[in-house]
Amino acid sequence: MNYQIELRHFIYFLAVAEELHYRKAAEKLFISQPGLSTQIKQMEGILQTQLFIRDKKKVRLTPAGDFLKGEVEFILNHLEQTKKQLKLIGEGHLGEIRIGFLGSAMQNVIPNLLLDLKEKFPFIHTSLEELSNKAQISAILRDKLDLGFVRLSRVPKGLKLKPVFEDTFSLVLPADHILNEKDFKSINQVATDDFILFSQDYSPQYYDTVLSICEDAGFSPNVSHKSVHAQTVFKLVENKLGIAIVPTALQYGFQMKVKFIELKKIKQRAILSMVWKEDNRNPVLQNCIDLLLKL
Repeated sequence: MNYQIELRHFIYFLAVAEELHYRKAAEKLFISQPGLSTQIKQMEGILQTQLFIRDKKKVRLTPAGDFLKGEVEFILNHLEQTKKQLKLIGEGHLGEIRIGFLGSAMQNVIPNLLLDLKEKFPFIHTSLEELSNKAQISAILRDKLDLGFVRLSRVPKGLKLKPVFEDTFSLVLPADHILNEKDFKSINQVATDDFILFSQDYSPQYYDTVLSICEDAGFSPNVSHKSVHAQTVFKLVENKLGIAIVPTALQYGFQMKVKFIELKKIKQRAILSMVWKEDNRNPVLQNCIDLLLKL
């Protein structure tokens, strides 16, 4: 009998690929372990390719299986999004745009985009998710996001990157810190302070840029704490556990006992860019890109 690949094969395969454990995958799928093993073997037979390496201790993906995992994630995500788009279109909407963003984008770019969309394209539905640079890129590649707002200088092949906002950096100090804007001359005045930075994993370019700001002033900062949230960074500064350097736009929207000194004279700038997949088929994506290019 000639079998054909069906959607269930992809679903079963992805469960095993994620769990790397047949019993756990079977429990997740609410089917028996022998039944799941049979389906995977059938799938390998249809594709004439081994997808898993099995031994008594563990299950591993073959190179072909690892490749298929990324493709199946994309296929299932795209199918789910297609179902959502169909429902929205059936209800009279133009569709949905899924947007990922860094927290700093919420200070200006994202609100402006949402207001423009509401005014010019009221029948476009939006969904927002705050994610790191790395998580946004991964989600866009897997068709879980349509548009991202990142601080990156390079992106993988197949993605487009376009700067949309340039910001200065500001020094963040406890409200009663001895240094104030009037007395501030150079960042090397705080060379002996502990620094609190956004995690390198969260935003590698930001991390490297802050280090370069300090290095240009003749010192390497002593990094005492790291975080992925601006509020946490500011709270640590407020409690005098260190100082920070952040994009200036982040100073708005937080009520804490900290003060900001804008670093206007340094060459470094915080560049926020939009990123999307070139072959994204979402019909409403171009509307958003066009609006952003006009902001």
